[in-house]
Amino acid sequence: MSIDKYRSHDSRKGLTRSAGIIGLATFLSRILGFIRDIIIARLFGVYVYSQAFVIAFKIPNLFRDLVGEGATNAAIVPVLGEYLAQDRKKEFWEAANVLMNLLLVVLAGITVLGVIFSPVLIRLIAPGFTADPEKFAATVTLNRLIFPYILLIGLTAYAMGILNSLRHFTIPAFAPCLLNISIIVFALIWGEGIRGLASGVLVGGALQLAVQIPLLHRKGFRFSLNGNFRHPAIRKIGKLMTPRLLSSAIYQLNNFVDSIFGSLAFIVGEGGVAALYFSYRLIQFPLGIFGNSLSQALLPALSCQAAQNDYVKLKDTLLFGLRGVFFVMIPASVAFMVLSRPMVSALFGGGRFNAYSAQITSGALFFYSIGLFAYGATKILQCGYFALKDTVTPTKVSAISLVLNCALNAALMFSLKLNGLALATSISGISGFLILLVILRKKLGGLGLRGLIDFCVRVFLASVVMGEVCFIISGYPLGSGVPLLARAVNLLLPIAGGMLAYFAMCALLKVNYLQGILWKR
Repeated sequence: MSIDKYRSHDSRKGLTRSAGIIGLATFLSRILGFIRDIIIARLFGVYVYSQAFVIAFKIPNLFRDLVGEGATNAAIVPVLGEYLAQDRKKEFWEAANVLMNLLLVVLAGITVLGVIFSPVLIRLIAPGFTADPEKFAATVTLNRLIFPYILLIGLTAYAMGILNSLRHFTIPAFAPCLLNISIIVFALIWGEGIRGLASGVLVGGALQLAVQIPLLHRKGFRFSLNGNFRHPAIRKIGKLMTPRLLSSAIYQLNNFVDSIFGSLAFIVGEGGVAALYFSYRLIQFPLGIFGNSLSQALLPALSCQAAQNDYVKLKDTLLFGLRGVFFVMIPASVAFMVLSRPMVSALFGGGRFNAYSAQITSGALFFYSIGLFAYGATKILQCGYFALKDTVTPTKVSAISLVLNCALNAALMFSLKLNGLALATSISGISGFLILLVILRKKLGGLGLRGLIDFCVRVFLASVVMGEVCFIISGYPLGSGVPLLARAVNLLLPIAGGMLAYFAMCALLKVNYLQGILWKR
């Protein structure tokens, strides 16, 4: 790949096209993920086995972020991107092979330790489960069964990082769909048995890796055993990744905080862990489709601009990403808050997911929604820091958010129960975003925040009108002759009406973000 071709992807249309591919793939994955969660919810409700799955699956995901996707975004893509920006492709593949060897050793070691110490891990992240021997035993068993997933998903994330560095997004973006399809198939085959969930996770992890290997080979990757971990790229990645590992650990601990407090059923009520999971999965839908895909597409461009010291373009790219996140996440926040109960009932209602399950899940969804815009914007800002090879600042801010989240959880769970845990997450997320924004603005010598604030005010006003329309339409539900169909229609009509109102208000208020994408080069 020539330097000119590499740089050509930095245009807005190139970024939008890449984000669009990732967004489409993420949309399909999220749809399949919803089907997966619906099946789990109806098979297990918010009770023993669904809670066991939520906790057991969280632990491999923690390590996936630490040594897989977290390392990819913070260190692998920026460092390897330098080789491509300088047209040093032979060194690029040499470094990629050394990284593969190193990851194999690290991931295999973590997998073995995770299987052995599963009981200890469960006691740490779900202390409330020890009061219920059946729940504790089920969680330990399931965790041991699916822990090898970390080896598979870590290598998958590594392959994704290599391909993304080469500006190839399609196959890596669509690979996660295979995990959800696998879990769906095995869950339906095994029924209410938890071994079906474990089998689905492992087979899905293997499939995600397998589909990327042929493309890696075509691009030029050749694996060979190499125990020399002193390659210059390894030192650079290690230097960048060390604080990122701490930052990722803090971020994941922040997520685990809710599970730790949610497992205390005698305070927040039964089913808290599963209700928090199902509600946060809904939050992850717009966040994954747009926020994650946009940040993933922006990172290589930001890394290249930082390597070339082109800070004017870098700031312009960051503002482009922030506007995109706010354009989608602010109305999504309002929609989730207004339609939380019908949304949860329509998507998960049925089987063992009863009225109590819907009540506690929709309450958590309402309060999680408050911080949705901050979750997405934080990912964009982190890309800016990573491109500048600053992984220390996000780590410190993540630590502040973690402490704040813990304190707020302890303060709010007695009065607001499960809702207090979700609200604490939103407040700490918003606080972390604002701190990152202020520091990055100072680091770059300004960021054009006045125009961004004006844009956000216009989007917020349009979103308020959208929320009113959603509320009014949802107040006139259709009959319940066919309950499932009626719930779906009663959810889709307010959403459709709200979207029309939002775009109409955006046009009236001259929110021209879409115009900037479609017509501005």
